[in-house]
Amino acid sequence: MTTLDKRTTAEAVVGRLRDGMTIGIGGWGPRRKPMALVRALLRSGVKDLTVVAYGGPDVGMLLAAGKVRKLIYGFVSLDAIPLEPYFRKAREAGGLEVLELDEGMLQWGLKAAALRLPFLPTRVGLGTDVFDQGGFRTVTSPYDDGEVLLAMPAVPLDLALIHVHRADRMGNIQALGPDTYYDEWFAKAAKEVVVSAEEVVDRIDLSHPEDAKANIVERCFVQHVVEARHGAHPTSMPPAYGWDMAALKAYVASAGEEDGWARYRAETIGPDEAHYLAQAGDDAIAKLPLPIF
Repeated sequence: MTTLDKRTTAEAVVGRLRDGMTIGIGGWGPRRKPMALVRALLRSGVKDLTVVAYGGPDVGMLLAAGKVRKLIYGFVSLDAIPLEPYFRKAREAGGLEVLELDEGMLQWGLKAAALRLPFLPTRVGLGTDVFDQGGFRTVTSPYDDGEVLLAMPAVPLDLALIHVHRADRMGNIQALGPDTYYDEWFAKAAKEVVVSAEEVVDRIDLSHPEDAKANIVERCFVQHVVEARHGAHPTSMPPAYGWDMAALKAYVASAGEEDGWARYRAETIGPDEAHYLAQAGDDAIAKLPLPIF
């Protein structure tokens, strides 16, 4: 692979990972999650991860598979299903190291890492249990106001996983839809970035110049590009397809069954992505309606 061709496979990327790494996962709850990359991670032997996310089924599945040592999160939810079931089971069982953050605090931690700063000051979290439970410290403004602020520490990542609509061999990307969440900051806070895309082309500036503004992260931040059609399923990927609520409900139901995760892992996640997409149905995914908020 040359510097001008960053295309690879999910399996090759996972093969580079090591136990104990800190991995950030883009997207938001059940929206535009890099699930094809997460499934490749589930099929691997990597463990003891620190996972940073605005979590959805990505976090729940990694917890169910025993991949996570520490979780740093703003929330873990399936939106229409408020509490992610395997996340709930892990928290209730104890033993999971966590750093619970306000959504804005997590964004601020990623931004601090992106700016290569040790922390960023904020008013968010002051006077709350988040401050006490997280072991945070304060900093006093050096100016005349003398305001005392929470010093949100940087959240640096070894690796960031994000999913977009298009990418090219050089690492240029286009993320369409009404919201790109905080994917930009996950990417810039990381040492390495893996982008999976619904479509990978040779030169995105030539094939889709009309969507140039959708390039949310410069190619210098992207090291690996993986083509993954329907790679966000069962989460949503507007405007391409909505979330698969039937699939999410089946996943939730497995959490209440004896050996439910083992069955779900074998039957649904399966041995490879081809198996997963075959059982999910390529045409069915493409026709999933977009959720209305």
